[in-house]
Amino acid sequence: MAQLSILVVDDDKNFCLSVRDYLRRKGHQVDVAHTGKDALQLFREKWYHIVLQDENLPDIMGHDLCPELLKINADLKIIFITAYPSFQHALQAIKAGAYDYLSKPFELGELDLSLANAARTIELEQEVDSGRYATARDQAGSALVGTSPFLAQLRGEVELLTGSRSPALITGETGTGKNVVARYLHDRSERRDKPFIVINCSAIPETLIEAELFGHERGAFTGAVKNRKGVFELASGGTLVLDEIGDMPLLLQSRLLTVLDSQVIRRVGGESPIPVDVRVIATTNTDLEQAVAAKKFRADLYYRLSVIRFAVPPLRQRPQDILPVCRHFLKLFNREAIAIDPEEAARLEAYDWPGNIRELRNIVERSLLLSRDGAFQPSALLSVAGREPSGPVEQTASPGGAVKTMEQVEHEHIMSVLRRCSNNKSQAAKALGISLSSLKRKVKEQ
Repeated sequence: MAQLSILVVDDDKNFCLSVRDYLRRKGHQVDVAHTGKDALQLFREKWYHIVLQDENLPDIMGHDLCPELLKINADLKIIFITAYPSFQHALQAIKAGAYDYLSKPFELGELDLSLANAARTIELEQEVDSGRYATARDQAGSALVGTSPFLAQLRGEVELLTGSRSPALITGETGTGKNVVARYLHDRSERRDKPFIVINCSAIPETLIEAELFGHERGAFTGAVKNRKGVFELASGGTLVLDEIGDMPLLLQSRLLTVLDSQVIRRVGGESPIPVDVRVIATTNTDLEQAVAAKKFRADLYYRLSVIRFAVPPLRQRPQDILPVCRHFLKLFNREAIAIDPEEAARLEAYDWPGNIRELRNIVERSLLLSRDGAFQPSALLSVAGREPSGPVEQTASPGGAVKTMEQVEHEHIMSVLRRCSNNKSQAAKALGISLSSLKRKVKEQ
């Protein structure tokens, strides 16, 4: 059974102490209260998974206290304990929101079983809640495909970090596989069997991102019709990837720094502090040092996040990975039997891939859909896009001979895709493999 935070509420002090000591020996965190008032006060100071609660308290009946506790923590599991068992008492407890019902005196095995059932219910509820992030989690994958020196070095460094829970910062251009590196870090850590959740900071409206991160209580704002956990709670015990951290609002950056240091959150509109155990991995295609200098990103948060740092090179700087990644995608699409002839391989390796691995996947998938007679010629689509394969320098040179910046190359590629999509931004964003908000921002920046 995982470690639980438990509150025992009973006016029988000897009972409280004996149960407390027994459960602490089991590895749980246990507090005691002897009145309803004391229990409510503790609830405003600390987060509990389970309450063992007597029906008859000096200042309140258990079935009246139960709804008050559930208002503070709707996920709480309350186990009623009474020395006067009856069907009426049991029914009253269940109607008040109790999870289970035990009669004094009880065997310790009964208590263990009730707690184990409650713990399993808590785990199942968390799995259901985190299900809405399953797509992001599955897309990341954990395969580092390629033979480049960068990947060899990365694999070696990750092996040294298996026991670390320190934050990490992964930088690189759009589409280089930053989330794949994040998943690789998670899968080689001691948290590998715990949640792995990815949230894109640029894809969530600024007004909602705080609630998405930390959760909210019912009535906290218009539309908050029920309590909802945020990704920090859902990822507790595991890893949370904050994708495109550079787009996080400054005000929220301050709160994130506090959470990283304290490992405690408060839901929007909530009072109770909720402890979390989350390893945060941040990714960005933004130059955060430049953003810090421009006062668009907090320096203290930058240094806190970059305890461990990986800079993922663009695909054009690791051509050894192009063909292995291409074969990886062929296998992903169940077409691993397709061979890549030498001339086609040379064209793919000569192309500069401004959209990086994400663009390569897009080209491979489209080529398979459009191929006739089993021919696999993804380079033909590169020509259609107006980007003939060539050496890196020639590809990024303007007619006047000056080398184009990566921002110019990226912008030209985005505009080319927009034209092919008849200026439909939603279709273009999907083709590019980026969010609609990121596409609009990149177009607006030029």
